[in-house]
Amino acid sequence: MGKKVWRAVVAGGAAVVFTGVVAVPAGAAEGGVSFTRAQVNGGKPIVIGVSNEVAAPTSFRMATTHEWKYPAVFLYRGNADPTGDRLWHAIETSDCIKVSTGVCDFNETMYFDPSVWDMHNSEAGAWKVAAEVSFQGGGGDTDDEGLTVYVKRNSRLTVNASPEPVAKGRTITVTGKVTRANWETRKYASYGGRLVSLQFKPAGATSYTTVKKVYANGSGDLRTTVKASQTGAWRWAYYGNTTTGPSTSAIDNVVVK
Repeated sequence: MGKKVWRAVVAGGAAVVFTGVVAVPAGAAEGGVSFTRAQVNGGKPIVIGVSNEVAAPTSFRMATTHEWKYPAVFLYRGNADPTGDRLWHAIETSDCIKVSTGVCDFNETMYFDPSVWDMHNSEAGAWKVAAEVSFQGGGGDTDDEGLTVYVKRNSRLTVNASPEPVAKGRTITVTGKVTRANWETRKYASYGGRLVSLQFKPAGATSYTTVKKVYANGSGDLRTTVKASQTGAWRWAYYGNTTTGPSTSAIDNVVVK
C-alpha cells in the first residue's frame, strides 16, 4: 500500500505535514541527492473549476545515500525554497519503487480542491516544478526540475441555435455564453472578449468544421447568424489561453427542411 504525505498550502509557501510514513533505502549513508524524470500531469495543463477535486498524476526518480522522508514534486513561483510561493492542497506519494541501491522511483498525485481550500485567481498561469526531500535527523534538499506547468481556470460554453426546424436557405441564429471559474467566489462568471469558433457537423458526419469565429461581448455573450443549408449539429469551441482552459459547448441539432 502506498505511503501518504498530506500537506496544506499556507502563507509564504510553507507546508504543514499532516501525516507521513517513509521507507529508508538499504545502505543509505551521507551523500547528495539528485532528482530526475519528473513529470506532472503528463505535460498537460491542470484545469480547475469551482467545486470538483482535481487529481494531477506526477512521477519522479530520486537518488540519494541519505536516510530520507517526505519526497515530493511540487509547483512553485519565485524561489523553490520555502520563501517562494507553492501551490498544492494535498499530495499523495507512493512507497519507494526500488531501481537500485539508493535509487527510487515514485508515483505521486497532487490534489487541488477549490471547494475546500481557498484559491486566488492570480494563481492561474505558469508554475515551475521542483522536487524536495527531508533527511532523517534534519536538513534536506530542494532542486528545480526545469519544467513549467500551467494551472488554469476552467471555462464553460452554452449554445442555442434557432429556429428549429428551419427551411433551407433561411437564417439560423446561434447564441451562447462564455464563462470562467472564479476561484475566489467559487462561481462561474462572464468571460468577455473571447474569440470563439462556431462549428458545424452535418448529420451522418463524424467531425466538426469551423464555420466562423466570433468575439464574445463584454458580458461573454455570443451571437451570430448563418444560412441553413443542411441538417446537423451546431456548437461553440473555445481554445483557452495561458490562464484559462479550453471548452466546448453541448450541441444543438437543427433540422433543415
